[in-house]
Amino acid sequence: MKLTEHNVTPEHIFHKRRQLIALLGSSSIASLLPKTSIANDKQDSRSALSFSPQSENTLSLTPENKVIGYNNFYEFGVEKGSPAYYARDFKSTPWQLEINGEVEKPLILDHQDLLTKFPLEERIYRFRCVEAWSMVIPWIGFPLASLLKSVSPTSKAKYVVFETLYDPEQMPGQKNPFFGGNIDYPYIEGLTMQEAMNPLTLMSVGLYGKTLAPQSGAPIRLVVPWKYGFKSIKSIVKITLTEKRPLTTWVKLAPHEYGFYANVNPNVDHPRWSQASERVIGSGGLFDITRQPTLMFNGYAEQVAHLYTDLDLRINY
Repeated sequence: MKLTEHNVTPEHIFHKRRQLIALLGSSSIASLLPKTSIANDKQDSRSALSFSPQSENTLSLTPENKVIGYNNFYEFGVEKGSPAYYARDFKSTPWQLEINGEVEKPLILDHQDLLTKFPLEERIYRFRCVEAWSMVIPWIGFPLASLLKSVSPTSKAKYVVFETLYDPEQMPGQKNPFFGGNIDYPYIEGLTMQEAMNPLTLMSVGLYGKTLAPQSGAPIRLVVPWKYGFKSIKSIVKITLTEKRPLTTWVKLAPHEYGFYANVNPNVDHPRWSQASERVIGSGGLFDITRQPTLMFNGYAEQVAHLYTDLDLRINY
């Protein structure tokens, strides 16, 4: 019988948790024990956004409290409730996003630019985590293609590299390896230029009509709906266009488990669990036990399958 994500803990986290338990006598470690729920002692500080709503939608949205309360953002801890708790005081203003590399017009955007430079629109997308759980989220943002066109990529631009903020004072997982999953920070992700220019690829600045919560990747994150969620990097400060494929964070940490492409594929299992089905967050009561079959490319095959016509997706997972 195949294991599911209910039966397993990622190997590197398992070993780090055992070390963490052994060190609980230390007050510095104990102070970073993950919280299991959103703290309710701080009001929602997100702002309403002006955007073009999506006109049609046949998907059932995941409840908003689940979307902002059930997160993977190891900079704020490895437990699902840790980011909502430890990111409460995260400062996303002021902010700068730098776009450079193989471009003719390097650009730096400040926080206000992120909200106003490009028209904002709502995109209701399926979201599929590599851990085999899923959501449906109403993102707000602008196409990454619009941003890239504005900097005029050169003919050498083959890949787009993204980098998360590095700020150990604000992000305790970057300061403490036991708390942050033993990741080599800052977090790095990447796409091919063809993937980046696809109309589905979104730079998100909000969800559910408001700006992003810190635990969701404020003030700006990537959303690539046909790929596993770890590709959708959060709290981005730098985008670099390069000729060489980058060594991304999870490929560096566990290349036998997490590939560069990371396309949702029910026919290619994770080494420790099946990807044939997924747990639907917010649909099965307390334990979210409802499952559904996983769709190839997360249901977006018609829009993106042509990007991989000559690529063996079992080898290039």
